Amino acid sequence: MSSHGPVLPIWSCGGCDAPWPCPTRRRELSAEFGGASVSLALYMGAQLVRASADLTWVPAGALHRRFLGWVR
Repeated sequence: MSSHGPVLPIWSCGGCDAPWPCPTRRRELSAEFGGASVSLALYMGAQLVRASADLTWVPAGALHRRFLGWVR
């Protein structure tokens, strides 16, 4: 279990207070999904949908980059 989970509804990192997913959590998620990039993208897409309901003032493009822009 990671200490770098999201703090809702502000979507900051519980471990380092950076915007979630922070760089540490991104590395952890990449390792957890072990090369299954489509599954990781689906998971992060679901988190993007959840976050967009809470972060209504953040532009959609910024949320997309934050949640999916790093997934490969």
